[in-house]
Amino acid sequence: MAHTLARLSLISLLLLGNGLTLAKGNDMTLSTDLRNEVEMAHKKGGPLVIIYSRRDCKYCETVKRDYLKALANNPRYRDRIEIRQVNQDGDGALTDFQGNPTNHARFTASEKVKLVPVVAFYGPNGKQLADRIVGARLPDFYPSYLEEAIDRSIGELKKP
Repeated sequence: MAHTLARLSLISLLLLGNGLTLAKGNDMTLSTDLRNEVEMAHKKGGPLVIIYSRRDCKYCETVKRDYLKALANNPRYRDRIEIRQVNQDGDGALTDFQGNPTNHARFTASEKVKLVPVVAFYGPNGKQLADRIVGARLPDFYPSYLEEAIDRSIGELKKP
């Protein structure tokens, strides 16, 4: 038992030391450094996918649980993208795409996100690569909206 707790503590420290914040429930990994996260995605050849969310948003929970978690495990995309969460109602520290300090709420406002959920697709320097997906939309089509936006993003990243 003590050995297991020690191992879990070590894993937690390693993840937190790498700038990752552990997700709770349906939450995705919280963004802490957009400049670094978009670079990680770019090295993989894909976009940084951000879900803008709020604690009291049931539609956000649906998008995270039913679509983004599945996307993160999809063999077609899991090694090409990074997915992060930015909380519209959060005051957690965040480094923006230019390396400037901000927080989740201020960054969300700077991106002109008013209603959530919003899923956005970013490339280097915070360039938006595909149209945002705003709202929960039709459940039968949501996976195809995500795949289309990611494929379009990958295509944009390949352009000279």
